[in-house]
Parts: sequence; structure tokens; C-alpha cells
Amino acid sequence: MNKKRFYITTPIYYPSGEPHIGHAYCTTLCDVFARAKRMRGFECYFLTGTDEHGQKIEQNALKEGKDTQTYIDEKVAVFKKLWTAMRISNDDFIRTTQERHMKVVQEVFTKFLKNDDVYLGSYEGWYCTPCESFWTDTQVGENHICPDCGREVKREKEEAYFFKTNKYLKELEKYYDNPDVIYPLNRKTEMINTFIKPGLEDLCVSRTTFKWGVPIRENKEHVAYVWLDALFNYLSALGYGSENDELYKKFWEDPESEIIHVIGADITRFHTIYWPEFLSALNLRLPDRVFVHGLLMMKDGKMSKSKGNVVSPYPLIDRYGVDTVRYYLTREVVFGSDGQFTPEQFVERINVDLVNNLGNLVKRTVSMITKYCDGIIPEFKKVINELDKELESIVPLTIESYENKLDDLHITEAFIDVFNMLGRANKYIEEMAPWTLAKDPSKKEELDSVMAHLAYVILVGAKLLEPILVETSSKIYTQLGLENGIDYKEIKDSSRLNGLKVVNMDALFPRLDVAKEVEYIKDLMAKK
Repeated sequence: MNKKRFYITTPIYYPSGEPHIGHAYCTTLCDVFARAKRMRGFECYFLTGTDEHGQKIEQNALKEGKDTQTYIDEKVAVFKKLWTAMRISNDDFIRTTQERHMKVVQEVFTKFLKNDDVYLGSYEGWYCTPCESFWTDTQVGENHICPDCGREVKREKEEAYFFKTNKYLKELEKYYDNPDVIYPLNRKTEMINTFIKPGLEDLCVSRTTFKWGVPIRENKEHVAYVWLDALFNYLSALGYGSENDELYKKFWEDPESEIIHVIGADITRFHTIYWPEFLSALNLRLPDRVFVHGLLMMKDGKMSKSKGNVVSPYPLIDRYGVDTVRYYLTREVVFGSDGQFTPEQFVERINVDLVNNLGNLVKRTVSMITKYCDGIIPEFKKVINELDKELESIVPLTIESYENKLDDLHITEAFIDVFNMLGRANKYIEEMAPWTLAKDPSKKEELDSVMAHLAYVILVGAKLLEPILVETSSKIYTQLGLENGIDYKEIKDSSRLNGLKVVNMDALFPRLDVAKEVEYIKDLMAKK
């Protein structure tokens, strides 16, 4: 899609516990996408935040003997601290306890009442407090287990408002006709077969058994069900319904803006069934894409404090650097599929890609230019030999592939292509053997060409990796004599480095002792 601007959102996180590397995964990938779009000259508005209402929050605050708002403020501060540590470049951080958000939810509920989209009834069924989800007898089975989280559910009965889901079923089916709106495609198939074909039940959209939520103006005994409440963060953050709605007009109403929600698999139903229906009821535009990412798992399943298998990003950042953690999250798990965190994979990925492929290429090239060319990058001349020609041809192909894959949220694959280009440059060094060329004065032009080609590939690689390597790319520019870096549109100019003086610096990434670092990470995982 050739859009002028982009609105990308993470799920808003439920801050009932400490954030871990699984939380960092989704937010980092969205950050990489947002940075890449901005780098290429597009407007991009990047939103994250916290989902702060519901029975679970109220109960947790009570257990700790704290006022609920005080409890939630403390939890939210921890998430914000993590995003700062991970160098997340979000444009806004929405909290569902903020007045700007609560007002939108109340006004939406009023519209639903006026349009006869909701009605007052009573609910009796199974409720999972940790997931804030209602389930049918069939879904929880004989053992009364939540199909999402595996915990035991409880029978609940209460007065509630219900949203008429079948009223907007045609709009939902029309939305599903577009093959690109839900990715991966099997998630859409799952929604159709599991929820739509058997017959959509009306959705409970209010609660009366607790008070920690957005009060319904028309019936003060009710608070908005947390899932209706949470979904409207995507609009409230843009100023929907307020006097200051410039962002809403620019990033939601304007057809030149692409709206992308990135979510976890466990909240697919709410984002791909009820959210499009809510928007249809309000006659609002539907999202262009809902991208369902996989989970970052451990060997013994999903990360959880009770299992003692949670990995905190902080000690990893402190020991290995933020770029290393950001790169691992982007590269190790294909965005859209489930992946697994292991200490062995983490250390191997650093050594193979960042130390060997990128770090060694930069170090060797700068050292050789210093040694063979008096530290001055030679003039780039096209096609001295077939190997030069091959390396040159890879660069525009990599740039094109990188842009296309990132546009389609195939983020992992885009950066694999970049490292394949760098790997080809490393092989080119061995094939051209500049240390041999340097011994023959008649090969000076060929030697200069090798140095110029290597420097250019490194420059392109550093720019393409900039959305992940927020600290390292600038170090590479400095070594290539570009103290202030380059603009993205300059990367196709192979003469950009002609005559610049290189700067020798320490290795970008130190090689890790595999056994020692694996043991260190295992110790981290063992500490609850």
C-alpha cells in the first residue's frame, strides 16, 4: 500500500506484573517499523500504553493494601521505564485511566444506547478474571478451564449491557473479504470457524460486580467492560471526539494514512471481531491491517512468574547493550510466528551476526583502508571485475527487498536480507584477498576498488540497520568519516564516501564466551 503516513499501535499492556522480554518483543518490533518509516521520510505515529481497568487490577490493589490508582501508577511507571531502557520511540503513551480516554468511552457508550446497539440484560456464564473474558460451557469444557490462559474460571451472574453483534455481521464479513486485513491468514480462518460460523453471541459490554472501570453515565451501577474500554484507546489517543482532533483527522480519517494494529494471538477475537463491529456501529473507518504476532516462548512454555522462567530485559541490556537485545528480538523470532528464547540462541546470535558478520567486517575494512590507503576511502569506480559487479548488484536488490518486506511487516526477513548482504561482503574480502593485492603496485587500482566497495556496503548496511541498532549505526558512520551520518536517500549514491578519512575504533561488539554467558543468563532465569 502506497500511503503517505502510518499509524502503528501495540496492544496496550495489562500492568498486573513486572514487564519481561516477552512484553519488549512486540513493542520493539513496532518501534523498528516506526523508525524505518520515519527514516525513509514518511510520517508515522506510534502508540503504546497500558490497560488499567478491570476486576484483576482491583483485586491486586486490595491484596497489596493500596489505593487502586496508587497501585496502578506504580505499575505503569515500571513499563515506562522499560520502554526508555529499550529506546522505544513512541509518540504517545495512552493510559485508560486518563480523563481523555474515559470521556471517549462514556460518549461511545451513549451513542451505542441511542442507536439501539446495546440493551440491558443479565449474564450468567463462566468468567476468567486474569483474562477479563467470558466463556460458554462448551469453551471451558468439563474442567471449567479458560481456553486462553488455562486457569480455572468461575460462574458469574450479573446484570449487564450487551452489544448486538449480529447487527453488524454483514459489515464484518465485508471487512473479511479483504485478504490483507488480518495476518497471518490462519488467524482469520480461526475467527470464522470458531466464533462466526457457530453464530456470534451478543457481547457483554458492562460489569456491575466491581467498580474499577469507566462508569456508564446512564446507569451508574455499571462500568464499561474492560474490552470495550481498552479497544477505544486507539481513538482516544488521537483526540477522537475532542476539540483537539487534528491527529485523529490525519492518522485515522485521512485515507492516505495506513492504520496498523499489532497484537498478540490471545487478543485476536477482540481486535478482529468486536473492534470492527464497534467501529461500524459508529460509522468509522476500519483498520487497514491487524497483524497478529507470535509469542516469545521459553522451553517450558509461555513466560510466567509462577514458572520462574521470566527473563528481564534490564540485566541483558546492562551486560550486552540495548542494540544487542533489540537485534535479538527482531532477528531470532520471525514476526508473525511463535519463537523461543534460550540462552544458547541469544549468545550464538550475537556472536554469529553482530560480532562475526557486522563487527568484523567494519573492523577489517577500516583497518585495511588505514593500512593500504593512508586512511582515505578511495574513489568508488564501477565494475573493475566480476566480483565487484556482483557485490554492486546486491546493494540495490537488498534496498528494494528491505523496503518491500518492511512495508508488509515482514520485519525479520527484511533484516535477514541486510545481513546476507554483509555476509556477501565478508566473502568478497576472502575472494579478493586485498593483502595479496597490496603486495603488487600494479594492482593498486584493484585494491582501491575493493576498499571503496567494502566501505559503501558497510554504509548501506549501517543505514538499513539503524532502526534496530540505535547506538551502533552512529559508531559505524563515525568510523567511515561521517560524523553526522547520512540521509536515507543518499544510500544509493556509491560515491558518498569518496575521499573521507576513516577513524579506527574499538570493535563494535565484543566476542562472547559462550559457556560463561549461557551460564549467566541461566542464573538470571533462575532468580524469581
